[in-house]
Amino acid sequence: MTTITDRLPASGGRDDGFFLGGAIAMTVVIVAGFSLQLAMGRSSFAAPPLVHAHAVVFMGWVVIYLLQNTFVATDRMALHRRLGWLAAAWMIPMLVLGCAVTFEMARRGQVPFFFRPLQFLVFDPVSLFTFAGLTVAAIALRRQTDWHRRLHFCGMTMLLGPGFGRLLPMPLLTPWAWEATLLASLLFPLAGMWADQRRNGRVHPAWGWGVAAIIGSALLTEAITYSPAGDALYHAVVAGSPGAAVAPLDFPAPPAGPQITGRPAG
Repeated sequence: MTTITDRLPASGGRDDGFFLGGAIAMTVVIVAGFSLQLAMGRSSFAAPPLVHAHAVVFMGWVVIYLLQNTFVATDRMALHRRLGWLAAAWMIPMLVLGCAVTFEMARRGQVPFFFRPLQFLVFDPVSLFTFAGLTVAAIALRRQTDWHRRLHFCGMTMLLGPGFGRLLPMPLLTPWAWEATLLASLLFPLAGMWADQRRNGRVHPAWGWGVAAIIGSALLTEAITYSPAGDALYHAVVAGSPGAAVAPLDFPAPPAGPQITGRPAG
């Protein structure tokens, strides 16, 4: 989300409206998901400070992404450039806090019951690093607007899982709950491909690279989850914690009461 120097993508035609509309739709998915979680009593403000810090940083990125697309669509490029450098630095705490929260949930034995604990431990960090990789690529190609904005869009797609995970009936989707959120998220880049085809008569190659990275992240997650390396990682993370008593590939029993994310230990 840094400098965009050309207003007309190489694929032809102005597509500011699509990317702004996509950013708004992504924001709606995330905000709606977490709002529903709160309204249903499945979220608590009594969560530990680490969870709150993660939430602030994560939602901060959503705001940044929406603002960046708004600035481009309204020709406020100076603001877009300045905010872009902040966005580049913002990824660092996102990666650190995202991984920290995931590890802490596994250690407490608080992985949602519709996920395999080891799979949860793997797919969150893999998703975050795939997001970071796509975003870094978008920044590197910031002078090629057509690549820049499509790779950013695919990177943002990797962050939609938590939103869809709170909107979809996840217990009913077990044992494919995580895969279902990924498929739902893929609707966004697929919509971008369809929009390109409709507008320009061809699909920009950036979509192919972005979708390949997303699918690749899923395959990598599955490969690690069911490997000896994944098993060793899980036991190293949960050693000496309540999570050590939770089988890495068995679905936890549903809670007696409501599933409350980020609840404190005890």
